[in-house]
Amino acid sequence: MKLDQSLDRTSFFGGHLTGFMLYDLDSQQVLYEKNSHIHFTPASTTKLFTLFASILVLNDSTQTIRYVSKGDTLQVWGAGDPSWDYLDLPQPDFESFFEPYAVIAFSDANLRSTPFGAGWQWDDYLYYFSAERSSLPIHGNLLKVLPGRSNPRVVPSRFQSVVTTTDRAIKDMERDFHSNQFYFNPKSYRGREDYLPLLTSPELFVSLASDATGKSWIYSPDSLRENHQLWRGAALFPILKEMMLESDNFLAEQLMFMVSDRLFGEIDTERAIEYMIESFLTDLPDEPIWVDGSGLSRYNLFTPRTMVGLFEKLYRVVPDQMLFELLPTGGVSGTIENEYKAETPYIFAKTGTMSNNHSLVGLIRGKSGRYFAFAFMNSNYPWKASLVRREMEKVLSSLRDML
Repeated sequence: MKLDQSLDRTSFFGGHLTGFMLYDLDSQQVLYEKNSHIHFTPASTTKLFTLFASILVLNDSTQTIRYVSKGDTLQVWGAGDPSWDYLDLPQPDFESFFEPYAVIAFSDANLRSTPFGAGWQWDDYLYYFSAERSSLPIHGNLLKVLPGRSNPRVVPSRFQSVVTTTDRAIKDMERDFHSNQFYFNPKSYRGREDYLPLLTSPELFVSLASDATGKSWIYSPDSLRENHQLWRGAALFPILKEMMLESDNFLAEQLMFMVSDRLFGEIDTERAIEYMIESFLTDLPDEPIWVDGSGLSRYNLFTPRTMVGLFEKLYRVVPDQMLFELLPTGGVSGTIENEYKAETPYIFAKTGTMSNNHSLVGLIRGKSGRYFAFAFMNSNYPWKASLVRREMEKVLSSLRDML
């Protein structure tokens, strides 16, 4: 097969660790493999595992709030729903839900997971793609910086008073590592729209929730009561679609929070992952080393043949129209909108990129019109990811013509 020549040690892909697997979904036969048994850092292709768990466990709705009401007081425990004033996601009707009550008591006693996942890079705290996780997020746990070069404005406005100037050589607004203090340099500030992760706490949350609802919120960390009710407040599909097309880490992490809440009535990503592996993934070729929802963790390790095995499960479970809506399409949508361009789209796949690692897992449509599953994984390369993507495109466009 021509793939041997494209991926051998004399090719571009001979200079770093590359794994590839091509699988015929109709005949259920492996057509080609190279290093398919070797573990790679999957980055955001981990979101395929999160997608699988979410579809199987959550069905069509979010886990929003677990609650107990007594008189004019509502006690709530967040269940992981990321929707509240985040992006343009459909909103749970919080106004109607909270309207009958004068006081809302918030508890995070059901939260076992930490704000950051295991193996996340500490210095990502500055970037929107590493927003903290919480049981009931609001505003995506982000501060929005409005565009404008002078006197930058922020939302929520309560943080305006903690925006100060600095002489440090920075071009954008930054947050203090240990606190919600924000800085910009008036001489070098670019004034672009930006988002900065907030340092979350239950005390900050109840303040922000009070501002958003006009209700009195208090922090009361009581254990989840046995006799409580569950509110599933929003449609799940828009969250899945945004996670997959834009590779949204925050949504992926919160989806695993909701999966855990649905399964156990508590939020513990590690426990939810263990359950998914033992209940649904024991037949994968190699046991996945899966530790978070987004793929931000360097501890995640999957083999190409396990990625193909997982993707085949998705292919069998998810209706075709829904699957194609969820997968980024080469030249058309999502994270590969500007790559794999063709008159007839031929790549439908999830990307995964972090420094020195880039992978692509999904479907390739051959000239014959048939679809094949593939995993193309690259680790430990010293070049820019853009160069790796260009070389991958050469291989996959050639493969399309052969299939």
